[in-house]
Amino acid sequence: MSNQETQVSSLPMPPERYIANYTDENIRRNRAPRPPPPPAQHEVYSMFGIQYNNDEMIRSLESQNIKRLIPIHFDRRKELKKLNHSLLVNFLDLIDFLILNPDSPRRTEKIDDISLLFVNMHHLLNEFRPHQARETLRVMMEMQKRQRVETATRFQKHLERVREIVNTAFSALPVLDDDDDSGGAKIKTEVDPLEANAAAKNDPSYQHDRMLCKLVDAIE
Repeated sequence: MSNQETQVSSLPMPPERYIANYTDENIRRNRAPRPPPPPAQHEVYSMFGIQYNNDEMIRSLESQNIKRLIPIHFDRRKELKKLNHSLLVNFLDLIDFLILNPDSPRRTEKIDDISLLFVNMHHLLNEFRPHQARETLRVMMEMQKRQRVETATRFQKHLERVREIVNTAFSALPVLDDDDDSGGAKIKTEVDPLEANAAAKNDPSYQHDRMLCKLVDAIE
């Protein structure tokens, strides 16, 4: 049994399998499976049955035992055009074989040639993935920077507006006259007589002052 190869699907599981694991009940009870930790540097990991190394982001064709049709040093745009033209020519040849002689062994050879061309084109396009990731990250950072600058600009405008309102409110305040040399201010305040009487009655010396006032009125 140990010598048997492990059958691994080249595609992810259906969404229903993930939905069953990440239900609201499993998440609330902390039963949902956690994502695996990122691989460490120089660590080899398996994905869909294929071994990958962290050092090489894109596996070379030679490491996958695939014939390389692209030179080592090349212009990607020109090579993509060449592969595209070769693909069209081989496809037309395959159609001719299917029309004239469907049982010809050349038909299988043409299918293999077309598959090899597709693999090389796919590999050539995958080599743009790091550049695409860098450009995507750069665009995201530029968008975040622009949003933060716009937010800071709006905040600065609101701050200046608030300062103008506060300065206008201060300038609208009445000017108070000096009461004495100490710089005191004379401020008139209106007091409700009922409230004043009620406050005076709570004063302990209120009854004593009232008796003195009556005595002075009697002498006069």
